[in-house]
Amino acid sequence: MRKPLMAGNWKMNKTISEAVSVIKALKSAFADVEDVEILLCPTFTTLYAVSNEVKDSNINIGAQNLFWETKGAFTGEISPVMIKDAGCSYVLVGHSERRQYFGETDETVNKKTRAALVNGLGPVVCIGETLKEREDGVTFKVIEKQIREGLAGLATEQAALVVIAYEPVWAIGTGKTATPDQAQEVHAFIRKVYAQMYKDAVDKVRILYGGSVNSGNVSDLMKKPDIDGGLVGGASLEAESFIKLVKYFK
Repeated sequence: MRKPLMAGNWKMNKTISEAVSVIKALKSAFADVEDVEILLCPTFTTLYAVSNEVKDSNINIGAQNLFWETKGAFTGEISPVMIKDAGCSYVLVGHSERRQYFGETDETVNKKTRAALVNGLGPVVCIGETLKEREDGVTFKVIEKQIREGLAGLATEQAALVVIAYEPVWAIGTGKTATPDQAQEVHAFIRKVYAQMYKDAVDKVRILYGGSVNSGNVSDLMKKPDIDGGLVGGASLEAESFIKLVKYFK
């Protein structure tokens, strides 16, 4: 059985004091949660403070991006070593906003994924199609390319540590969401392609759904056999709404 993972991506939100305030509320609310792994991905500037706040709790911390070199003349970039040192155990790679606004490609996603794994970070690799690509009927073609190129060249033990987040771009921040059946169809396809690449790792890989996940749809999504959790944006910014998502089974 794959342990469900609920991940909150705070994007470019929250000062240090705001972030710590939310974390304090979540720590007590999640103290009794054992059946779901919890992950929060704050901004770089809040990582150290948040990581200190979650010590001795069941909340994991991840960064929202990384560079593939460990150090050097790369002004403005953050290395996997620095992220690990700040208290992170995970890192987001290739989020649709990184692809859309900052030129992320499947090639850079692959470099970042491998750098994360080599340095002891669990990569949450984001893939997904745009509205035009879905309307053009090329969803599966786009998804397969992103998987085969973005996750190429891993050892079996590395492949088992990857988390894949399917985020239909047309459903991010729009209030729209794929139906549970639509999401399951793509998740099953993702697992099929990954099995062709890493058959000995595929049963361990968790595939998250990301795209306007909220307390109203999370339970139905989580009933699907290939949906192993959620990558949540806006609904993770406030303690109350994220608590409902993590405790979807209650």
